[in-house]
Amino acid sequence: MPQTIISAVDHELLIKKSRFIACVQPMTDRAAAQKVVAELWAQHPGAAHVCWALLAGGQSAAVDDGEPSGTAGRPMLDVLRHQDLEGVLATVVRYFGGVKLGAGGLVRAYTDSVAQALLKAEKVAIIKLRHLACTAPYAMEGMLRREIESAGAALDNVSHADDVTFEFSLADNMADALIIRLNEAGHGRIVWIKPEEE
Repeated sequence: MPQTIISAVDHELLIKKSRFIACVQPMTDRAAAQKVVAELWAQHPGAAHVCWALLAGGQSAAVDDGEPSGTAGRPMLDVLRHQDLEGVLATVVRYFGGVKLGAGGLVRAYTDSVAQALLKAEKVAIIKLRHLACTAPYAMEGMLRREIESAGAALDNVSHADDVTFEFSLADNMADALIIRLNEAGHGRIVWIKPEEE
């Protein structure tokens, strides 16, 4: 199950006089990630590289920023994928210490920087929600409220007119079972409202 992190975490490594300052933080999209990277350059004008990796809503990126190809962004992205993270940006600011690390050393440095930062992260599961709406006769209002609550759904809105209209949301993987249960309990008197096309 994909996870994200609640807040930014960071870690700093010193390897052969080079400083690797890693940060992993929640991120919504590529444009927001690029803004963070630009801010890092402003904060660290003397840095040799600001490498980054992004996994956010199907938008992924792996940027080596001048390091040899495949030695920074891709290993950082692999750490995020291996931990099944989504909606996160990993950045590593590198100050060159004068000693070349070689391709293998760079891969280890960037991988370890991100992995060490993630050890401090509080992770939460990403649960895809489904929003449902239905109408039912007044006599079924109590039963519907109990079923919605026992399924762990969030009751978003209830309105009263000729019938009672319920709007609620719950984990996508539990929605079909609740619909079946309500249809059986309602004996065909619960009417489902299709979400409007966006």
